Amino acid sequence: MGSRAVALVRADGTGALYTRTGRAFFPDPTLNDAVLGRLAAATARAGLFEELDSDWLLLDTELLPWSAKASGLITGQYASVAAAARAALPAALAVLDSTVERGLPVADLRDALLARRSNVERFAEAYRRYCWPTEGLAGLRVAPFALLASTGRSHAAQDQGWQLERVDRLVAADPELLTRTDRRVVELADPAQVEAATEWWLALTGRGGEGMVVKPYLPDPRVQPGLKCRGREYLRIIYGPDYTDPARLARLRERRLGRKRALALREHALGLAALDRVAGGAPLWRVHEVVFAILASESEPVDPRL
Repeated sequence: MGSRAVALVRADGTGALYTRTGRAFFPDPTLNDAVLGRLAAATARAGLFEELDSDWLLLDTELLPWSAKASGLITGQYASVAAAARAALPAALAVLDSTVERGLPVADLRDALLARRSNVERFAEAYRRYCWPTEGLAGLRVAPFALLASTGRSHAAQDQGWQLERVDRLVAADPELLTRTDRRVVELADPAQVEAATEWWLALTGRGGEGMVVKPYLPDPRVQPGLKCRGREYLRIIYGPDYTDPARLARLRERRLGRKRALALREHALGLAALDRVAGGAPLWRVHEVVFAILASESEPVDPRL
């Protein structure tokens, strides 16, 4: 669990490190430059500039830990929830314990607050798993997912085997900064492979892992490019400490995701068009046409937690 980062890596060590909304990733430009310098050196050692006959490469990555970019969000939105609950629940439980001793019928309420206290501890444990101290490059990790584009071509149509072979070479070129993402290739018509992948996911999330993203091996613009399958404890961060309560789960199962999926496909198609224009050296205004369309799509009022 980190923060999505798009890296424009140039052979001379310069470039840009963007958030998913197009802003500079770190407020400190020297840290952006330090990450890009390491990425450029790793790309050169992996032979990717030479192989692609390009002096630049656009990478889709995730930068870890989550706290390196989202410390304000964690403090203001998540840690504050845990702190408030830890301050309030013990006092409430003490009152209820004394009330139960007096023979009043509040045992069910006390049990509900005990369960909530347990849920809060799990909630805090879940988000702390993605936080650790960093100083400069020390402690930072970059997980590359895909090569998006280089001079003259978009690589979005390449299959996952092509992509993973190249990002693994990139990771091997600088294993101190770059980290490999585990993966499984599954033939969905084979029940044994599906069961094995399911067991792998259950083991991964059972020991605290975030989850997985399911992607078609052969990209197809008509289908979702990726579906997030998160684990129970990770989803506690998204939906709150009491996410696993039966009533909460029943409401979540009633969600309608058709609008979200349709919007994702439209944005993905626009993103592919933008990559084609960037790779083809189109004038900036032609690239901006598509980018503005993506930004307009993102202004649609859709619950981001879906």
